Amino acid sequence: MSNNKEVLLSVKGADVAFDNGGKKLFRAVKNANFDIYRGETFSLVGESGSGKTTIGRAIMRINELSKGEILFKGKRISGRISKEEDRDVIRSIQMIFQDPAASLNERATIEYCISEGLYNFHLYKDEADRIEKVDKALKDVGLLPEHKSRYPHEFSGGQRQRVGIARAMIMEPELIVADEPISALDVSIRAQVLNLMNKLKEEKGLTYLFIAHDLSVVRFISDRIAVIHLGRIVEIAETETLFKYPLHPYTISLLSAVPMPDPRIEKKKELIVYDESKRDHSGEKPILQEIRPGHFVFANDREMKEYEAKLQEMEARG
Repeated sequence: MSNNKEVLLSVKGADVAFDNGGKKLFRAVKNANFDIYRGETFSLVGESGSGKTTIGRAIMRINELSKGEILFKGKRISGRISKEEDRDVIRSIQMIFQDPAASLNERATIEYCISEGLYNFHLYKDEADRIEKVDKALKDVGLLPEHKSRYPHEFSGGQRQRVGIARAMIMEPELIVADEPISALDVSIRAQVLNLMNKLKEEKGLTYLFIAHDLSVVRFISDRIAVIHLGRIVEIAETETLFKYPLHPYTISLLSAVPMPDPRIEKKKELIVYDESKRDHSGEKPILQEIRPGHFVFANDREMKEYEAKLQEMEARG
């Protein structure tokens, strides 16, 4: 995937398999390939159970790869690495979790929750410096310094998620893996949290891997989107390209599920259900191929010809 942008993280031929107690391993992620460029928001979208969180956890070194590798700033971070490299990865790549209630220690004050990384890596000169950093992190996410003496249960879901964001930001990471960070929140709070994440990205030069199941949410925040189905990436494109020229039937199916604001249109809308079994891959096996610069689709050569014709038709229609 060559262009002049700096690749911050690269996932190459990654497989993640789990032993499900049976004779056969369950392959949750199959041959995943993508790059994330510095300063962008790269979204991974798919339904529940598609393997998107598994990829996020593999990048965080929580899930082991059974094949392939993950490179961060050109260095391999998957598999066995030194203790020093492991610490470097933990500091440089932070995660915002899906459930703000479950990811914070209910018995600890907000101050401790946010300071945990500072304690573990001793990233402060003295107590006054640590308190200053916590206060700044709280202000950055729209909370007040006086909130730090409270406990997580005293906050709403949206505020707890802001604490989770502050906890990640205080480590000054280069990459943040945001795993469905707004799905547990009220609709009215979601836009606030997304706006906050966008603001912090601009101010701090962050890079995001944003994991979600809702295409309408990722359109608002993403530079590029990868669509994943049953552990396999089926399409990658820039956000507007994906919405304007979706090619893979699964992408089209996901887009058809995006609710329309007009109830009359929504009522008449036909949902497109994707059925993998209807695709004939008996001859040539499909691979992720580039159909236009930066637009990749999982297909064999016969399907590529069909997609080419379809793309030309869509472009002609404008």
